[in-house]
Amino acid sequence: MYIIPAIDIIGGKCVRLTQGDYNQKKEYHDSPLEMAKRFEDAGISKLHLVDLDGAKAKKIINKQVLQSIASGTSLEVDFGGGVQSDEDIALAFELGAKQLTGGSIAVKNPAMFESWISTYGGEKIILGADAKDKKIAISGWEETTEVDLIDFIKSYHAKGISYVICTDVAKDGLLQGPSVALYKEIMQEIPGIKLIASGGVSNVKDLKELQKTGVYGAIVGKAYYEGRISLEELAAF
Repeated sequence: MYIIPAIDIIGGKCVRLTQGDYNQKKEYHDSPLEMAKRFEDAGISKLHLVDLDGAKAKKIINKQVLQSIASGTSLEVDFGGGVQSDEDIALAFELGAKQLTGGSIAVKNPAMFESWISTYGGEKIILGADAKDKKIAISGWEETTEVDLIDFIKSYHAKGISYVICTDVAKDGLLQGPSVALYKEIMQEIPGIKLIASGGVSNVKDLKELQKTGVYGAIVGKAYYEGRISLEELAAF
């Protein structure tokens, strides 16, 4: 299982939100590049980078941050937040992203999302499947749809998607443990999917529980920034 640290950006700084709420924002570091270098030095190879300003603006805002991390470290960056056009996805890859995560766009504009899968390949596009009570949540989780989570992942897996980041909205940023049962169900229902678990990780025990489910990766955010998991413990994975 890959450990994938998350760096969320507002105003060029590392922040974390609680349950996606911009009013519950906490700043952790002025320099995302310095933070990324810490992860790289610990032997971590992947990074989940989210442009929260971009998610609001529906276009890439923190271009400089993506470029500086992609060019200043060897981390494989998966980038998300505000990519809503063919121009923006081309720009994200140009700036150095290795993969791109699309969530709301996969629900609201499936034709465009499917064209990205065709153009860039299923290995480079990650499906962002955020869920609330097993229904897909979009637009920064402000809107819960009637789309079933597992059906949604299945349909895009059939169209060539290999990687999925699944966040249980109810768990995110609360440090109360991940949705292990949900991830087990997804893995059983969709064999072969490279599932990345996101939300709720609070300690090393949580990571060990996730590892048992067979998920491809686990995103770690607040647990590291709040000192619940050390860099050494992350590196041990």
